[in-house]
Amino acid sequence: MSDPAQSRRNPFESLIFASRWLQAPLYAGLIVAQCVYVYQFLVELWHLVVVAFGSIGHSAAEHTAHDVTVTDASQAIMLSVLGLIDVVMIANLLIMVIIGGYETFVSRLDLKDHPDQPEWLSHVNAGVLKVKLATALIGISSIHLLKTFIEADRRPEQAMMWQVIIHMVFVFSAFALAWTDRVMVAGAKPKPLIS
Repeated sequence: MSDPAQSRRNPFESLIFASRWLQAPLYAGLIVAQCVYVYQFLVELWHLVVVAFGSIGHSAAEHTAHDVTVTDASQAIMLSVLGLIDVVMIANLLIMVIIGGYETFVSRLDLKDHPDQPEWLSHVNAGVLKVKLATALIGISSIHLLKTFIEADRRPEQAMMWQVIIHMVFVFSAFALAWTDRVMVAGAKPKPLIS
């Protein structure tokens, strides 16, 4: 015989559990954002080709890379390549959030024995996902910091200082997340019985 309190609670619990599907449109929106980054990558790639081939025989010409006018073609090419890397790293971050977040918080992906299944997906959980995202943010921040240092003569010192401080906060946060995850995993392991 079923408990009357249990039967009254089940529809509400079912509603709460089903509410996870409200996140599905958010992940669909991130897929649209991924498309925007593909477009951005193609624009950056085209800009790189124009700068690279437009600079042949015109070493003294001015080039624009990321809203900064530079006279050195190699510097403009380097800034364009860093822009491409930045777009790819942000796209990778989006993929981790889309796939990992959906798998962790909405529904399991039916990818059993799929040849293209990402290696990290087999052991993803909220803790692992947070550490991977923090690491990706450090990579993105590093690219931005490198761009800033390349253009250091055109950047205010205070802005560069804040960018370094923010980067170090990302690094510290990633270490803290990794340490917390490690402590939680170690605490979850059953202790061996001493006989």
